[in-house]
Amino acid sequence: MPFAVFVLGLAVFAQGTSEFMLSGLVSDIADDLNVSIPAAGLLTSGFAVGMVIGAPLMALWSRKWPRRRALLIFLGVFVAVHVIGAVTPSYGVLLATRVAGALANAGFWAVALVAAVGMVAPEARARATSVVVGGVTVACVAGVPGGALLGEQWGWRSAFWAVAVLSLPAVLAIARTIPDERTGAGEVSAREELRVLRGAPLLLTLVTMALVQGATFCAFSYVEPLVTHVTGLGALWVPAVLALFGVGSFVGVTVAGRIADVRPDVLVVAGMASLALGWAVLAVAAGSPVAAIVLVCVQGMLAFGTGTVLISRVFRLAVKAPTLAGAFATAAFNVGGAAGPWAGGLAIGAGFGFRSPVWVSAGSMVLALVTFGVLLLVVRRRDRAAGNRSDAEAERVSSGIRGREAAGGEV
Repeated sequence: MPFAVFVLGLAVFAQGTSEFMLSGLVSDIADDLNVSIPAAGLLTSGFAVGMVIGAPLMALWSRKWPRRRALLIFLGVFVAVHVIGAVTPSYGVLLATRVAGALANAGFWAVALVAAVGMVAPEARARATSVVVGGVTVACVAGVPGGALLGEQWGWRSAFWAVAVLSLPAVLAIARTIPDERTGAGEVSAREELRVLRGAPLLLTLVTMALVQGATFCAFSYVEPLVTHVTGLGALWVPAVLALFGVGSFVGVTVAGRIADVRPDVLVVAGMASLALGWAVLAVAAGSPVAAIVLVCVQGMLAFGTGTVLISRVFRLAVKAPTLAGAFATAAFNVGGAAGPWAGGLAIGAGFGFRSPVWVSAGSMVLALVTFGVLLLVVRRRDRAAGNRSDAEAERVSSGIRGREAAGGEV
């Protein structure tokens, strides 16, 4: 695996830390800037929306840039807005920096995924994808708890400074290791790429991705009240449980990256079925500390492992969309990341209790299984139709040969 792929994973780690760290800093930000906690919570929503919108827009905007230049520009903007966020006394400016940071993050993700798979052989693409996605899981293990600890010790602004400083080694490493080649946009127009991305198999894969990630972040976002109010563990256990989720996620992407290219569809179906069952079991058994802790770790492993295989599937289906494939995969990932917590919050707000987001996650996985089942049927019918056309063409050629032979002509 080229060292440059691991450099991209490092940059994604810093950006993933920024994306998720506000969950432990909301109260401090609200107090410092004299805004309500819901207003502070909009900083997370603004980042998610910026990721969803920014992924395709930034990919289109930068599609003719060399990869190294695009990555450095996006990461440079990301660092700059975190410095601004760390010093501003204005809530409005902080919100603007979160949206701008999300746009830069989305553009970086889109180019990084394309660059990673472009630097390795076809049989290693899933592993390269897992290294990049693994940066997010390491952020869950170390970055998010670390950001919360910094915020507790030195205030929420220190976490923003830490993200900016952590990104600097990635800037230097990208400048030295990433090939300064174009993404292939010169050979394929944006219209042709969009035409590829409108195919039913790819769209169904993206919907499946969004449902899987929605289920993941629906449950993950409400682990704290589940652990403290249902499981009965103290607040000190929450960082440990979140870290275990991250450990499971890291194991999942690592294993998936090594085996995803063997039988990807079987892995996806098995992973999603296990996730649906696991979320349902967690919802029922959340009152048991042992069951809750073990299941949180296992579900993190299954969720990110399955997500890695789905991202690899997007790139296999979108070979002729070299720029926008990563952008649409990033957007689908973040649609789930935004919709899942929203759906879980609705369930809690309706009075169904802190187990309800986990039930929502189980339901989302059932929908993902149905969607992927439809996808497999579409692919099977398409392949059967293509086979019938090939057989018909072969029969026409064979008939022509037999006719010439009967007429005494040359074959």
